[in-house]
Amino acid sequence: MLRPAVHPLSGAAAFGAGAVAGYLADARFGDPRRGHPVAGFGSAAGRLEHLLWRDHRAVGTAFTALTVGTVAAGAIAADRLLARRPLGRAALAAAATWTVLGGTSLTREARAIGRSLAAGDLTAARARLPHLCGRDPSALDERQLARAVVESVAENTADAVVNALVWGGLAGTPGLLAFRAVNTLDAMVGHRSPRYARFGWASARLDDVAGWPGARLTALLTVAAAPAPRTAWRVWRRDGSAHPSPNAGQAESAFAGAVGVRLGGTLRYGERVEHRPVLGGELRPVGVEDIERACVLSRRVSALALGTTVAGHLLLRAALGGKRRVGS
Repeated sequence: MLRPAVHPLSGAAAFGAGAVAGYLADARFGDPRRGHPVAGFGSAAGRLEHLLWRDHRAVGTAFTALTVGTVAAGAIAADRLLARRPLGRAALAAAATWTVLGGTSLTREARAIGRSLAAGDLTAARARLPHLCGRDPSALDERQLARAVVESVAENTADAVVNALVWGGLAGTPGLLAFRAVNTLDAMVGHRSPRYARFGWASARLDDVAGWPGARLTALLTVAAAPAPRTAWRVWRRDGSAHPSPNAGQAESAFAGAVGVRLGGTLRYGERVEHRPVLGGELRPVGVEDIERACVLSRRVSALALGTTVAGHLLLRAALGGKRRVGS
């Protein structure tokens, strides 16, 4: 017996509905308190790293391919299993979206530090900063802590929200989960250290490639959401490529112009000191009140990213469906 064909838009609509539901779940609840799937993936990847680690690029490349490939293959299999069940497909997309997004937890942590700074409690603010980034907070003063928070909100708006949604728009639920796997591996083994200089090379490079489109979309949407779009555009176009990261500077420079503050400069990560280019050098230094401005901007950019990527997914699937019908 022949099964009725499924219209290509039915799957796209199911993903779109699920992505919106997952975004709203993140907005309402934030990250799951216990049993977070990303944490589970990190634990499994950590055990595999312990078994496979060698100070060699080829071994690190195999580790990256195996971990990301397993997540992508599992997501593709689940998506195909539910191909004729739109409600199940939407539920899968909702669960995946809620799992991979971190926008609400990001702004909660940023605001918690902002409240400590506003109350003059530098000790509490310093203790909380590692929840956002890997900088050494011990010698940071109020302005430096505020700057670190704003920069982290900018960078993680791209990494924790927009990039995942971009890959969801391009590849549906498998894209969402594969990107989060790539980004998690970069956080685990992609940083520069004697242990991971070679083993983590592939994870770091893959994260750079995967983050390229989302970083630029984050900057464009930041300009669109900015109170002063011209300033955001000018600082982004002038300073976005000055950052040592091919992607982080895009979001940070656009946020600098949008919030109207100067970012970049000297950073300390434990024993390592980095002297980064200044972004928005003509603007004022960051103040504690700018943390809330950055959080509001992050939420606006995230909402715009949801609408943009869901609409893009629908249009892409419609175009592909049209090509298949013409060629059949």
